[in-house]
Amino acid sequence: MSYLPVLELTRGGIDESIHHGAIAVADAQGRLVASFGDPRTVTFLRSSAKPFQALPLVESGAAEAYGLTPREIALACASHKGLDMHAETVSAMQQKIGVSEGDLLCGAHPLEDPETAARLHREGREPTPNRHNCSGKHTGMLAQAQYRSLPLADYVNPRHGIQQTILKAFAEMCGVDVATVVVGVDGCSAPNFAVPLVSAATAFARLADPARLPAPRAAALKTIFSAMTSHPEMVRGPKGFDTELMCVRPGVVVAKGGAEGYQGIGIVAGALRPGSPALGVALKIADGAGRGTYPVALEVLRQLGALGEAELKALEGFGFGPRLPLKNWRGLVVGEARTCFELAR
Repeated sequence: MSYLPVLELTRGGIDESIHHGAIAVADAQGRLVASFGDPRTVTFLRSSAKPFQALPLVESGAAEAYGLTPREIALACASHKGLDMHAETVSAMQQKIGVSEGDLLCGAHPLEDPETAARLHREGREPTPNRHNCSGKHTGMLAQAQYRSLPLADYVNPRHGIQQTILKAFAEMCGVDVATVVVGVDGCSAPNFAVPLVSAATAFARLADPARLPAPRAAALKTIFSAMTSHPEMVRGPKGFDTELMCVRPGVVVAKGGAEGYQGIGIVAGALRPGSPALGVALKIADGAGRGTYPVALEVLRQLGALGEAELKALEGFGFGPRLPLKNWRGLVVGEARTCFELAR
């Protein structure tokens, strides 16, 4: 089976819910290092693909030509919360590029941050496209189109020159042929990609260690890795999993989650032990449940040795624990959540 049990939730001494998943851990040469379930399960990366969708923005010279800062490049890789700092940074990017919020084709959605949402409501304002969690990615795509003098209209069309370039770069990062990448439409209307988990894990390993890649690509990936890990608050936002994970292992771990239970992680060389290779992790929770993603991701990192007790303690709010008590609204312990897998090396 592609997916096997990874997280159990109990009540009254019996399993009440079980989340299934599949996990792949690979090195930068594309070799499978560890797995659980079928590491060749083909599934969409959703927003976990964003660092690779931003790759041509940097590699082409567009980011440098428009003077995009590391903070802004991190936002181009982000699924941000639509906070003021995110919307203001997107607006600043657009001014540099010579585009506007009206050029975005991502649409708008309700904000998940309750304080920001409440404030906008009091002010009689609705969230606009610049507060969409993909606005940085879309602004980066517009920058690529502007730099190459390609049409801004319909830049999300899979046949648009920008999307063809992104698809090619993504396939190369995953070590697969372009023709094998399954292309779908993401929630923000941009193309999204499905590849085997092991291929996506390879891409994240290469993001963490691009040393064997051609110099221009390696330089671009180093820029993206540095931007994301130096400005993790732009990649998600305070109390967001990607942000907090990168904060506890600064410059060591790069993380980018996606919708429907997807998580990608890159770990730099030497992080596990002296001489250990860079690794990439890609995991998918079969039912798309977000509550299963974070505990499983943290357990993967614990088993690999990428996180110690202090880091896991700092991240316990994301549901990690071999036997995490589940409490009801009165604070009574009514069951527990527990990971239930062991990576096959």
